Amino acid sequence: MKKWNLLHPADNARSNRIALQGGSYSLVITAVVLALLIVVNILVSILPTPMTQYDISASKLYSITSNTKVVVNALQEDVTIYWIVQSGKEDQVIENLLGKYDSLSDHIQVVKKNPDVYPTFAQQYTDETAENNSLVVECGDRSRFISYDDIYLQEADMTTYSYNTSFDGEGAITSAIDYVVNEEQPQVYVLEGHGESELPSTFSDQIERENIELHTFSLLTVDTIPEDADCIMIYGPTSDISTEEKDMLADYVAGGGKLMVMAGPVESGSLDNLLSLLSDYGVTATDGIVIEGDREHYAFQLPFALMPGMASSDITDSLIEEHYFPIMPISQGLTVGDTPSGATVTALLTTSDLSFSKTAGYDLSTYEKEDGDVDGPFAVGVSITCDSGGQLTWFSSSDFLDDMYNAYSSGANVNLGMNALSSMIGESEAMAIRSKSLNYNYLTISDSTSSLLKVAMIGVFPLVYLGIGIFVVVNRRRTQNEAG
Repeated sequence: MKKWNLLHPADNARSNRIALQGGSYSLVITAVVLALLIVVNILVSILPTPMTQYDISASKLYSITSNTKVVVNALQEDVTIYWIVQSGKEDQVIENLLGKYDSLSDHIQVVKKNPDVYPTFAQQYTDETAENNSLVVECGDRSRFISYDDIYLQEADMTTYSYNTSFDGEGAITSAIDYVVNEEQPQVYVLEGHGESELPSTFSDQIERENIELHTFSLLTVDTIPEDADCIMIYGPTSDISTEEKDMLADYVAGGGKLMVMAGPVESGSLDNLLSLLSDYGVTATDGIVIEGDREHYAFQLPFALMPGMASSDITDSLIEEHYFPIMPISQGLTVGDTPSGATVTALLTTSDLSFSKTAGYDLSTYEKEDGDVDGPFAVGVSITCDSGGQLTWFSSSDFLDDMYNAYSSGANVNLGMNALSSMIGESEAMAIRSKSLNYNYLTISDSTSSLLKVAMIGVFPLVYLGIGIFVVVNRRRTQNEAG
């Protein structure tokens, strides 16, 4: 007969006491762990945003560049960033960005201004309509308004008939901070009095965004170049300068000044005096309009819309690295010859060996080469540096910064112009920040690969996990039975 082993009452009580103690211990440990988790969550929630969020976006949309850190860390005055936004309509990307600025320096304070509560607040700073998520950066008596459209930029892409969207929040805010704390900004003087074209809006807006102050002036009404001029700019003249003006500009460059010229063929007359600024350095201009004979070097079946090759330089390197191609329409051919001592000439943009200059100019009737036309290749952009520190950058097209051609080049033309200007006046940390593209790249896979992934994710992996689970359970039961 089987003998039953019965627990003594004292043993039973002791077993219950042990079980109770074990259960109480488990409850205490659980409570302590939960309390610790709550405390940790509270501590993490009050930590600065950069310590709790990691940016894994391809364009580093949620990151602050080292350029901004240099500008912000140098602050010695208090800066207030007013965030104009209705409650519940906050842009998450802008909110994240403002949080990073707030945590970078004790001199920066972010203040929300709800237009429903403060309907006239923005009118103190701008005549524009302040949309939700617009900003005002203020320091003392200086301020700058940043509209929502200045943060999310849209540029037409003529190749796809669509718009490219980019985020320029960091660039706009850091530029505004640099502007409000520094009364002295780069001064660029734009020459007038020779039928010059007005600076295109996209180019002039970018100049303003990068805190460069523009002034118009005439060499006929001054005895010398203004002393505070960091650069002289000549854009699209239709008539020539005088000999006296040429001498003033030549002396200015030779003495260490910076001159940026964008001048192409003119419909009537000539620009002999202006072009003689180039001939002083061994660069000669060819009459007519350059036509490209190599299909890979012109755009949209327009042989005069040149897509020149780019030489490596501070002006072109960023475009080369990003595979951007500037378009130079209606250009005059330049030839680099013997350079005098004390100067260095670099051909920034060059046409192919199949290019030629149509000497008929604006009166051309065909894009085919004719008798009298001049063989290339040519330079259509040159940079000249002097031992004195003077610099002359010349683009032989008056139209390449035009908004239409800039759109055709996906913004490469304005970037080229800004790079040239920045190289002469010295690019600040705030100017070096560029917008971040919001155009996404999608991973495209074949139908066969897609089907294989579906089978693996829906069928194979779940069955594998189920098999592992069954094996673990069976193994544990076998172990318990053997122990019993």
